[in-house]
Amino acid sequence: MKTIPLAIIGAGPAGMSAARTAARWGLKPVVFDEQPAPGGQIYRALESTPLRDPKLLGAEYWHGTSLVDSLRREAIDYRPGHMVWQLTRDGEIGVLADDTAELIRAERVILATGAQERPFPIPGWTLPGVMGAGAAQILLKTSGVVAQAPVVLAGSGPLLYLVAVQYLRAGASVAAILETTPKSNRRQALTHIGGAVQGWRYLKKGMQLLSELKRAGVRHERHVNALSAEGEGKLASVRWQTAQKPGVWQSCEATTLLLHQGVVPNVQMTRALGGEHDWFEQQLCWRPRRDVFGRSDIEGFFIAGDSGGIAGARAAELQGALAALAVLESLDRVDGATREREASPMLSALASELAIRPFLDALYRPADMWRRPGDDVVVCRCEEVSAGEIRRVARLGCSGPNQMKSFTRCGMGPCQGRMCGLTVSEILAEENQQSLEQTGYYRLRPPFKPITLGQMASAVDRTLQEPARDETEKASL
Repeated sequence: MKTIPLAIIGAGPAGMSAARTAARWGLKPVVFDEQPAPGGQIYRALESTPLRDPKLLGAEYWHGTSLVDSLRREAIDYRPGHMVWQLTRDGEIGVLADDTAELIRAERVILATGAQERPFPIPGWTLPGVMGAGAAQILLKTSGVVAQAPVVLAGSGPLLYLVAVQYLRAGASVAAILETTPKSNRRQALTHIGGAVQGWRYLKKGMQLLSELKRAGVRHERHVNALSAEGEGKLASVRWQTAQKPGVWQSCEATTLLLHQGVVPNVQMTRALGGEHDWFEQQLCWRPRRDVFGRSDIEGFFIAGDSGGIAGARAAELQGALAALAVLESLDRVDGATREREASPMLSALASELAIRPFLDALYRPADMWRRPGDDVVVCRCEEVSAGEIRRVARLGCSGPNQMKSFTRCGMGPCQGRMCGLTVSEILAEENQQSLEQTGYYRLRPPFKPITLGQMASAVDRTLQEPARDETEKASL
């Protein structure tokens, strides 16, 4: 089995920045990325997007150009289209590319797997035509294609406004924005006004997006407290109620409904490794334990970017560089004094980037009703398990998600709990009147993504053949 000094999993802002920093100090990292091109979600398809007008996707999108360019130019072993399906605590990495699996061992691993959209289960969310706002943004960036109109966006968070504006700039028609942010959130957010002022650039950007939506005449319904997708076999309309008009249902025709209520760390790999995770009430999510340099509680593993806590692309870039510096020190490529000197301006910049987070987290905190839906709503899409079934099993004595699997197969589908894990934990905690820490999360294990037995066997075959190839190479020398 080949051994490499540093493997970076993910080529978003954190992964690219980590690779660039490592290469600058003479260490050649191997970057495994499931996507066909670098960029992650925020800089998706930056090299190939057909939307070349900088105004369409915004300046923040094109900021990633230097990172992507460095990944192509530097002494970096960048491997696109490589899906990581296995990862062990001794650094063994299973990757799949072009239907061929391979096992590689790394002395150090930086996990830069990013974030995923928070589950947003509402009545009808499994209908064709209902999708995540992030998925719609991917479609726009990669193909220059917008979802079929009429388009309605529902939920909360800055991405909701950004996608709506990007759609408008691309010539699409946005029928309505249904904002589910509770009015009471404003009061709590104001307690963090100092950090908001420090992050005024983000506030200015948000106000500009809202102003653009208003000028375009987009219908904007605020304080939505009931929401459902309607249709027979596919989405036909969206119904909602607002706090201002309790009991009064409103509706509009819709072919596409884009849902979003923030993002949460992608913890599938850190969970499978058995690392410690803490419930972070401020962002209502699980976070793997790490220090400011990304060191996890697992020897040789580092976590960078939003996979360790939601902070945004600029913060992820800084965290990637900091993790790379810590790796370099652990491999004796730099000394402690050099690491401190290089890290000092990055830590200052990171503190500045993080200042606004408490304000944003409080302002866009999803209400309980959107995270713990009614009994008739499907929670586990893969196995079609409803919230009511989860509550029924909880009343039978099921106290945690792993027991829930045995009762209902909830979380055992192809997504391995990505789409339902948070919702299941929150419903069980509420039903059993216990904390999220007591309730826990799914126990995960490889393979992280679907892989055939034949593909797994090919990895073993390649590993067994390596000693013979090595001997042949030595003899030829």
